[in-house]
Amino acid sequence: MMTLKISTVAAIGALTVGLTVGTNANAAEDLTIVSWGGAYTASQQKAYHEPWMKKTGVKITNDDSASEGLAKLRAQVETGNITWDLVDMIPSDAITACDEGLIEEIDPDTLLAPAPDGTPASKDFFPGMLDAGGSNCFIPQIVYSTTFGYRTDMLSKAPTKIAHVFDLATYPGKRSLQKRPLNNLEWALISDGVDEAKVYETLSTAAGVDRAFKMLDKIKDSTVWWSKGSQPVQLLADGEVTMASAYNGRLFAGIVEENQPIGMMWDYQSFDLDGWVIPKGKTAKVKDYIYFATDTQRLADQAKYISYGPARQSSAPLVGKHAELGVEMAPHMPTDPANSKTLLKFDYVWWADHTSEMDERFNAWLAQ
Repeated sequence: MMTLKISTVAAIGALTVGLTVGTNANAAEDLTIVSWGGAYTASQQKAYHEPWMKKTGVKITNDDSASEGLAKLRAQVETGNITWDLVDMIPSDAITACDEGLIEEIDPDTLLAPAPDGTPASKDFFPGMLDAGGSNCFIPQIVYSTTFGYRTDMLSKAPTKIAHVFDLATYPGKRSLQKRPLNNLEWALISDGVDEAKVYETLSTAAGVDRAFKMLDKIKDSTVWWSKGSQPVQLLADGEVTMASAYNGRLFAGIVEENQPIGMMWDYQSFDLDGWVIPKGKTAKVKDYIYFATDTQRLADQAKYISYGPARQSSAPLVGKHAELGVEMAPHMPTDPANSKTLLKFDYVWWADHTSEMDERFNAWLAQ
């Protein structure tokens, strides 16, 4: 399991913009790039896609299917009809895709740009990120978290602890949770008193899994399930739920950009990475884009549009304020020390090994 030290966390949170690294591309090769949609894809569009299209004449088509990326990519490979050129994935899915031979292994110092001072990519990305979970197929972009938003005008007091999500008496109203066991099982156990350091040890037992689902039973009938990243913030904005798990960048957009009456609760935010994987046989087509889009400036540029920390050490000092709003971005980063006092350190390897069985158990539980 990869963990980030708080010193590293603080460093990532100090963010602005710097030097350009790029290569030439074949303008005849249009690209279909799969990501998560909403504020996140918009940040990629501004930081990566638009300057790349202007530089090369390459047309990029966005596909917002990343929430189903592993399953859909598997189907494409099985049918021999791979229509995607690049896919945004979380590390646990990337480990599975790599193990199944669905995506390409990468040599970071060949495929990725060095830092402006010449430091090779393998040394410039924060330690543990390029080989998150032991995969050699993952190209990290950002550090993000899944945390909770709440309606400031619908609750008499602000929730401050993850256990408050499960307390319908003190914090009434509907919840919204992602429609998958990942994160929900961990939060359930922590809320039931399990030490964060023993969460995955507990989940590795049948009794531990039962314990997590017993906690989720408390809010099951009051939960609206989401499957796309845009949904929980919209549910909060519409007043359909009072609390919702959501990507911190989506919550930032709702709070700062859209002025919604939403607050953020950082307790046991689920700290995670996100990055690119290359579908089998697509390396030659996308290598110039990857070189450009993951260089020091591009990763720093993305942090000017969304509150996610860049994965490169050389990018960390280069972003200060939001490109359009002039808001200092560091206090909104999951990596900021004030926001990261308690962390759920996501175990990529555990989920790569247990996703199928946990999904089966979760779907059966939902159907009950």
